[in-house]
Amino acid sequence: MVASAAAPPAPSWITGLMDSLGAPGAGLAIALENLFPPIPSEVILPLAGFAAGAGKMDLWAVLLWTTLGSVVGAFALYGIGALLGRERTVALAAKIPLLKVSDIERTEAWFARHGTKAVLFGRMIPVFRSLISVPAGVERMPLPVFLGLTTLGSAVWNALFVMAGYLLGDNWEQVAGYVSVYSKAVLAVAAVAVVAFVVVRVRKSRKQQADRQEQRESTPR
Repeated sequence: MVASAAAPPAPSWITGLMDSLGAPGAGLAIALENLFPPIPSEVILPLAGFAAGAGKMDLWAVLLWTTLGSVVGAFALYGIGALLGRERTVALAAKIPLLKVSDIERTEAWFARHGTKAVLFGRMIPVFRSLISVPAGVERMPLPVFLGLTTLGSAVWNALFVMAGYLLGDNWEQVAGYVSVYSKAVLAVAAVAVVAFVVVRVRKSRKQQADRQEQRESTPR
């Protein structure tokens, strides 16, 4: 089925799932993409849309199954966060160099204020669209709220790329190129933020050590 596309940039197991299972196969691939972010949703979704445009799948079935797959994958990550819980999260944070319990507390406060928006719009940001489910589970966001926001955000994201593949036809793979640029930009911003955090934290730690050393040397014996 999907093999009729001209050299589609998709792993063979993805095309195999769609060949064997049709729209449910696309949904399964998207569920796995949520659990393993390196799996490219920007390839799976337009490829499924192309297949629907070629009459190999029903378009509405593709939209339904891919959204269901997104919700199932997000729910699994929510469950991991819920099992991890706050106490384990704080304990892990205390063992990570340069990370403090106060960082977790600030994150909790931020999530309490903006968690609903983060879950909704985070579904449209590569990599973070999967990871955002974990803090939602840690913070025990009410499950109906989490599932509702995840369903809405996933439906918008999935429909955008499925319809792009459906309308572009044989040129569906162009979508992956555009999204690749978007993904790289997001990852670059995240990398800069991490580096900035580390630099600031290291400088602050060194200053505190220097201040303590100066205080010890100035204290009369």
